Amino acid sequence: MVVFNVALNKPAYQLYPYRPGEYTYDASNAVDGRKSDLSWEGGQCAISDVYKQTVTWWVNLTSVHSIHHITIYFRTDNLDSYYRKYIAEDLLGFSVYVSNTTDRSQGTLCFKDDNFTINTIPSVFTPNCFVHGQYVIYYNERLPGVVYPDDYYRSVAIHLCEVEVFAIYLDYPCMSTIPRMITWDVVF
Repeated sequence: MVVFNVALNKPAYQLYPYRPGEYTYDASNAVDGRKSDLSWEGGQCAISDVYKQTVTWWVNLTSVHSIHHITIYFRTDNLDSYYRKYIAEDLLGFSVYVSNTTDRSQGTLCFKDDNFTINTIPSVFTPNCFVHGQYVIYYNERLPGVVYPDDYYRSVAIHLCEVEVFAIYLDYPCMSTIPRMITWDVVF
């Protein structure tokens, strides 16, 4: 079995972009294959406006795929101590869905964080997600009247530097025909 990153350079969208129209923070940065500078101003991360009750980001895989796993690289500003002190609290409680539409409620919940703390949330996270779908949706919320754990910040924001969506191909006809820009792994 071979798995490919089918999200690479696919259309992406985020609710509440930090600076609409400015590429530095654009939703597409999270699927551009670059993850060498995971900072605010590095131009490799999708970053939303701050102090929101809900945030949504999605990638359109352009067709339905048999998904195996998803790898998320969160913004760290290239320092674990900075990530833990200033960013992790915005991420806690996040969810990842796979759907055939941009409506997460019509999809399958692949992962819902209800255990991480600012000290345990990884900066790179890979949940398995054995479903078929066209859209991978990242969602988080801080709703009024809901009591959240102490580590959670009062609002949420998107800090996604790369989202890789690996789809399964059980019998790829010729490995030499794999496009050079596609990330792939052999899984046993």
